[in-house]
Amino acid sequence: MWPLILTIAVSALLVLGARRHGEAFALPARRALALLIAAGFVTEQAVYAARGLWSAEVNLPLQLSDAVTFVSVAALLRPGKPLLVELTYFWGLSAALQAVITPDLSQAFADVLYFTYFATHSGAIAAACLLVFGERRIPRRGAVWRVYAITIAFAACAALGTVITGGNYMFLRRKPVHGSLLDVMGPWPLYIVVAAVFGLVLLLALAWLASTSASAAAAQDGGGGSGGCD
Repeated sequence: MWPLILTIAVSALLVLGARRHGEAFALPARRALALLIAAGFVTEQAVYAARGLWSAEVNLPLQLSDAVTFVSVAALLRPGKPLLVELTYFWGLSAALQAVITPDLSQAFADVLYFTYFATHSGAIAAACLLVFGERRIPRRGAVWRVYAITIAFAACAALGTVITGGNYMFLRRKPVHGSLLDVMGPWPLYIVVAAVFGLVLLLALAWLASTSASAAAAQDGGGGSGGCD
């Protein structure tokens, strides 16, 4: 519960700071957040290797939360690239948020892997909020369908990786051990289809949220435009 609360609090502070102080706040915030997320991923991989726990079945970057780790760092460093921002926003507030709400995590608090897990997942959520709600880089028309198509393509790669390694990337072979939203979506393989449909609905809802937020911000500013993903 506390990681989720802290994630929401930090994200809100980043949004507030960006709206009040503009690029003077946003630029160093983006760089610091990118460094945190990247350091979390690299440290996690190094710790698994040092403990002799690294394996192709588990640690290849074929989870959607791994993908959002990479794109969020790229988007924070290159915010002028609309597709990077869109992927960060939609994946961050779907896959990464789900991972924080129902963490598939064996390590307890104070283990370094506990902190790297939330540095990457919570960091992606914070990045999405900073870029879209703070800097008002609103997803472009058709963003939902672009992101959905890329997600399906990534899932195909994860499926191939699952077959080759015997792993469980994107939980395509079985549900998470620690419980998740997939538990209410039926047995395998039905839950994969249900999750795909639910994912599309969620992306559409997030697109509406971003558009509504932009309209409200423009009205508050007296009719000024949003930053946009131009």
